[in-house]
Amino acid sequence: MRKERLHKIKAFTLNEMLMVLAIIGILLLLALPQFMPLISKTKAQEAKIQLKHIANLQTQYRYINSKYSMDFNEIDFEAPKTVNEGGTANYSYEIIQSSPTAFKVRAEAIVDFDGDGIFNVWEIDENGNPKEITKD
Repeated sequence: MRKERLHKIKAFTLNEMLMVLAIIGILLLLALPQFMPLISKTKAQEAKIQLKHIANLQTQYRYINSKYSMDFNEIDFEAPKTVNEGGTANYSYEIIQSSPTAFKVRAEAIVDFDGDGIFNVWEIDENGNPKEITKD
């Protein structure tokens, strides 16, 4: 019978691996607050895009009917399903003001992006420029 020689392979121990993972975790916890404003800005893009779309639909409706609409169905806007409804949208939309010469639409966040209890709110009017009303 032949004796086989065991060769030691250089590798990391379990303790070394756990220490590295713990250090990476601590660094992530330190860096996360720095990224929260960036995450909020990225999520706000959804509201700005949808509000601009609604403003365009309102303008088209006004060209045809000589007034702005108070109803999303009249302008053919279908609000995306929110995360509460099994969709992907983080904002709910509503027309808060409409007259023959002006309108105002609001997008309210249904998710608190940074966990501070303040929900992001955007509005757009007949000028077509979204404005942040409440910053998250």
